[in-house]
Amino acid sequence: MPALTRAKKAVPVTLMVSGCLSLLVLPGTAHADDILDGNTENSGTEQHADAGGDGTVSVTVGGVVFDRSKNGSGASVGPVTSSTSWSPPACWYAPKFTPKELQDYLEPIWEAESTGYQWDAEQREKYNAKDEKKGFHKDKTGEGYWWGSYVNKSYPPGWNKCDTDYFWVDLGDPPPADKENAVTPEVLAELAYAEIRVPGTKVTLAPAGATKVNLPTWAWLDGAEFKPVSVTASVKEIGINATATAEPVSLQIEPGTPDAETYPASGVCEINDGRIGVPYEKGKADDTPACGVKYLRSSGDGSFPLRATVSWEIHWTGSGGAGGDLPDGTFGATQDVVVQEIQAVNR
Repeated sequence: MPALTRAKKAVPVTLMVSGCLSLLVLPGTAHADDILDGNTENSGTEQHADAGGDGTVSVTVGGVVFDRSKNGSGASVGPVTSSTSWSPPACWYAPKFTPKELQDYLEPIWEAESTGYQWDAEQREKYNAKDEKKGFHKDKTGEGYWWGSYVNKSYPPGWNKCDTDYFWVDLGDPPPADKENAVTPEVLAELAYAEIRVPGTKVTLAPAGATKVNLPTWAWLDGAEFKPVSVTASVKEIGINATATAEPVSLQIEPGTPDAETYPASGVCEINDGRIGVPYEKGKADDTPACGVKYLRSSGDGSFPLRATVSWEIHWTGSGGAGGDLPDGTFGATQDVVVQEIQAVNR
C-alpha cells in the first residue's frame, strides 16, 4: 500500500483518557501545564466518558470524541502496528476555547507571570484585550473557536511540532493551511487508527495435547472474534467525523524453529469465509491442514515459541464523503508449543 499522504489540519476541547492520547499546551502558548476543557475552570488532565463511563462508547481525548462501541474487546486485545514507517499524528490542533473562556484563562496568567510592561502590552494587543466588546473575539461569540494544540501522551517524535499559539477559526471555515495537523476528517481518521484495538492472536492447535513430531498440527482462530472492528473520531463543535475500520485478511505462522514446515508453505493463512484456518476434526490427523505447522524435531525439555500475527487492512470514511486507505496494520503474539517425539500415532 502506498505511503499515506496527509492533508494535516486540527481539534476541540476536553482531555485525556486511556490509550495513547492526551493534551498539552506547547511552548509558545500560555502555560504548558494548564489546560482548559473549554467548558469549565482549568481542569488539568480531565477525562470525560459517556454512555456507561467504561470508555468503550464515547470518550473525549485531546479534544476529539472517540466512539469505541465497535472496537475490539476482551483481555487480550491490542493496538495494530503500521506495516510501514507511517504513524498517527504526534500532535494536532483543535477547538479549545470560546472567547470568554480564553479571556478567563489568559488574564490571570498575565497578571501572575508578567515580565514587565512590554510583555503585558504585547500579550494584550495580540488578543485585543483592552476592547471590552471585541477583545478575544467576544463579538464573534458562537461564531467560532480559539484553536490550540494537543499532544500524543507518549510524546513520539514530532510531538513538539504543533507549537503555534492559539488562533481563531470561524465556524464553517477550514483552519489555516499552514497549521499542520489541524483536525480534518483525514486527521481524525489517523487519530482513530491509533485507538483501534483488535483481538489477541493465540491460535488453537490440534490434535489435542502436546504436538507430535512429523504430525501435521492444525491451527485456527476463533471466527466469531475475527471480524471487522472500527473506531469513530469526531469534533462535534465543528461537525466533522471519520471512522477507521480494520478488517482481518490473513494469519502468519512462525513456528519458532527452522526445523518445521508450515501450511501453506508461505506460513500465511488467508481468511476464508470469515474464518482464519479450519478447526480440526477427529480422523483428520493425516490430512493436510488449511493452516498449520509440522515440527520435524522434538522441543526436548523446553518448547518452541510459535508466533501468530494477524494482518489487518484499514480504511476510513468521513464527513463530506471523504475516505481512503490507511496503512495496513499487524498484531501478533507468541505462545509456547511443546513438541514430543513419538513412533506411533493413535487415530
